[in-house]
Amino acid sequence: IVSSPASTSLSYNEGEALMLTCQASSNTVQHTHLSIAWYLRKDGEDDPRPIISLDRDFTLSPGPGFEGRYQAGLVRLDKIGEATYRLKMDQLEVSDQGQIYCQAREWIQDPDRSWYAITQADAAETTVNVRARDTSSLVVRISAQPPTLQEGQELSLSCNIDTEKLRERFFSVAWRKGGVELARIGPTGILSVGPEYSVRGQEGELRAARVGSKDYRLILQPVRTDDHGVYICTAWPQDRGQDGVFTQGAAQDSSSQLVSISATGQSENPNCVSGLSLEMQNIVKVNERDKLVLTCKVLGVKGQLSVTWQHKATSAAIFTNVISLSQEGVMETGGEFSRRRVKATRPTTDTFTLELDEVTPSDSGVYQCAVSEWKTNSKTNSQSQTATVTVEPVESYVKVNLVSRDNIVTVGDDVALMCRVRGPHVPITLTWSLQRDATNLDNILTLNYDGAVSWSAGVEQSYQLKVENKPNEVRYHLLIHGASQREAGSYQCSASCNLLLCFSAYRTQLSLFLLVSKLDLTSAPALTSNINTDLEIKCSVISTTSASSRYAVTWLLQQQAEKQIIVSSDRDALLAFGPQVELSHRQRISMKHTKGPSFELSIRQAQISDGGSYTCEVVEWLQDPRGDWYELSPVSRTTNVTVLEPENNLSIEKNELELNRSTTQDFTIPCHITNQSSSDSEFQVIWFRQKVAETKHLPIFTAYRDATLQDRSGMGDRLRFSHPLPNQFSLTVSKPGREDSGLYFCEVEEWIPSLSHGWRRVAVEKSGNLTVYVNAEAVSEPACNSGIWIGILVAFALCAVAVVVGLLLKICQSNRGKKAENSLWTEQVTLNSKPSAED
Repeated sequence: IVSSPASTSLSYNEGEALMLTCQASSNTVQHTHLSIAWYLRKDGEDDPRPIISLDRDFTLSPGPGFEGRYQAGLVRLDKIGEATYRLKMDQLEVSDQGQIYCQAREWIQDPDRSWYAITQADAAETTVNVRARDTSSLVVRISAQPPTLQEGQELSLSCNIDTEKLRERFFSVAWRKGGVELARIGPTGILSVGPEYSVRGQEGELRAARVGSKDYRLILQPVRTDDHGVYICTAWPQDRGQDGVFTQGAAQDSSSQLVSISATGQSENPNCVSGLSLEMQNIVKVNERDKLVLTCKVLGVKGQLSVTWQHKATSAAIFTNVISLSQEGVMETGGEFSRRRVKATRPTTDTFTLELDEVTPSDSGVYQCAVSEWKTNSKTNSQSQTATVTVEPVESYVKVNLVSRDNIVTVGDDVALMCRVRGPHVPITLTWSLQRDATNLDNILTLNYDGAVSWSAGVEQSYQLKVENKPNEVRYHLLIHGASQREAGSYQCSASCNLLLCFSAYRTQLSLFLLVSKLDLTSAPALTSNINTDLEIKCSVISTTSASSRYAVTWLLQQQAEKQIIVSSDRDALLAFGPQVELSHRQRISMKHTKGPSFELSIRQAQISDGGSYTCEVVEWLQDPRGDWYELSPVSRTTNVTVLEPENNLSIEKNELELNRSTTQDFTIPCHITNQSSSDSEFQVIWFRQKVAETKHLPIFTAYRDATLQDRSGMGDRLRFSHPLPNQFSLTVSKPGREDSGLYFCEVEEWIPSLSHGWRRVAVEKSGNLTVYVNAEAVSEPACNSGIWIGILVAFALCAVAVVVGLLLKICQSNRGKKAENSLWTEQVTLNSKPSAED
């Protein structure tokens, strides 16, 4: 049965308090529980919003959007008597406007201990109208927490201000009691304590601060009996001028707040003495992850009791609510502990207990049990007692260390690592990890608290886990059979419980000591080669670490301060040229492996630029037990190579000659090369002339290397160039004139090809001088012709006589030799009876 007050429409001003009650009861014969929830349905919205609810287990929960106001104590749900549930909302907001109603559900428990709802009923809706306040006025409110306390406890006085454009304005706030100012916070947040409270301020008994844009808080601790009385909060608006000076406005006081303080052992009513007192264990120690159980023993009970458990981390901090249990048995969890497994119980009439599961070191501090005595819904007395709780971290009673007998091992050795967990046996999950570089941490295996082992992919064949249980410790051995390069790194053993790290992880560095390299090389310390000849540099292995070794070879060239890679081959004999080697040079560089093994670098047509220090760097590679290749330290040898220019072997005939010629006789200037520097040489020939009575010799003709000819004298057709043999050159001057008389010679340039520098001139030589005199003789043509004919006739007669004598000798020999009748002549030679004109 659910019912609510008859009034269906209520109007309030913003900032006022709302109180609604709901009657809910059950007539079910079976044992059932009720849950109560208050809802707000806003205009225009179909789905109502929960304000606050009390579930079947008597736990209070604020609805979405009401959490902050619930934690501040502005929204409450109280159970009054057996069937009355009261909703109280302080400091109403305009957003609270709408239809508010109460909903009750009845729950029953199945034999399997699961609960389900069997019925639901809604009370009639109450329309609540909230009028917005005049935003131009300043509203000041004061509240005390708690309003009733004992001497020595802590009093918190909160002052809240509200007005238009609050964040843009400045205010001063002061707390007063009986006309005496306790403290004031100025517009810039500076605290000033009143004269009568200055000593308490200096001793830390009085503190005040601004805790929000519109909230201010003053704390008195410990309170005294003379702090009993009425407190008000006053606020002044402050306007800051252009010069930064503040001008104070009209003051606005809050309503009065009564604070009742009784002496220790006295009731709230000073006229009556109460026998209510508490007993608690003052110092409690508990291990991390265990359950904290605090017991508060109550003596001298006269009425109904409620209890509030509070906690503060340090003595100077403010108590915050952990959980409370009302006199009707309703539990209410504090905001910070709403998601923790916390419970307040009353196992006997005079005993209250607090249970907090899985405590952590942050739960250490001071816990207070505050018990209030009630009579007819009125609090008649309160008492409190505190206990100091220390949560011992796991590190203090469970010790983990990592042990390795050998941190430096050789490839192929067996390795044993041990993670030792000392202390009481607690359910832990152990993880072995390996960090190979500075960033990545790879898990090897995880041993769960239930004994299940989870291996990472691909590592189970490399490792073995062994667990050894001892009375006060557990040893976890990680065994490595035949260590390889992939097992080198920093090993970590970490322990956790319930998927949370309980204590620190521990590390050890395992370094693999590679086999000592026995590799040794030999090479010629120096080589000398001529230009344009093939160059071979050899580097041989004379000792090795293993018969199955592989080699990576790199040839480097150092010229002056620069060192560059020429060519390299990896352990699989894949060649790669250095980045600085040009494509044209790569065509004449080769590298090969031969038996021994030996490594040869060949450079075809070596050039001057190929000279320098050649280093053969060899890296030996071995296979570890996992089949992975690893390298040993490199070994190198250096050969200094010098490439020389060919010797200058160019030589030319240097005969000194004189010629007398007439204007009808041609003359030839020879230029014969008798020796050269290279078989690949090419020549450029220049003929020079120095006329009679002149001192300068000028070029008259040039034959270039590319067979290009150039007349440089202007003689034109009178010059004939001849090159019958590779080493013979000549220049003929036809129909000379007297101006052609003078000194003639040739100059030869020898050129040799070079791949790095192209064609290079390597030598220049001059021939001997030819001195020519040209005369203009007046000899008649017939005389000249008769002399020629006389010479021809004489020569012909001599030849005829020689022929006749030869024939007679042959005939005589034939008659004496009794030969066959074959002819004496074996071949016939036709003789020219007339020489040619060239003869």
